[in-house]
Amino acid sequence: MEEIEILSWLTLDAIKNTSEVLETIGDLQIGHCKYIFCKVEDDYLELFYSDSVSNYLRRYESKEEFETALEKRKEEEGEGFVKNSPVFEEDSFRDEAKEEEEEEYDIGDDSEKF
Repeated sequence: MEEIEILSWLTLDAIKNTSEVLETIGDLQIGHCKYIFCKVEDDYLELFYSDSVSNYLRRYESKEEFETALEKRKEEEGEGFVKNSPVFEEDSFRDEAKEEEEEEYDIGDDSEKF
């Protein structure tokens, strides 16, 4: 494995855009880092984006070494949690909001309650 520090996210983006992205782990919107595992021709790469520490590019010697690193990152970042987390579905949210609204304004016949 070889590793070089990358100072700019733009450089990482340029590499990502010219590669075949195989897996993405993490999210900079909800966390502090993101790993992109990709392939450029015969090279297996890991691009590391971070808002708190140095970014880097790692090149793995073999596909096996690459896959081992990928599994390690999934464990470190709790990939299982992300896969089991509920998915936001806009339609179900609208249905719930509509039901709540109808309950708020349901006048109905309340005369028997008094």
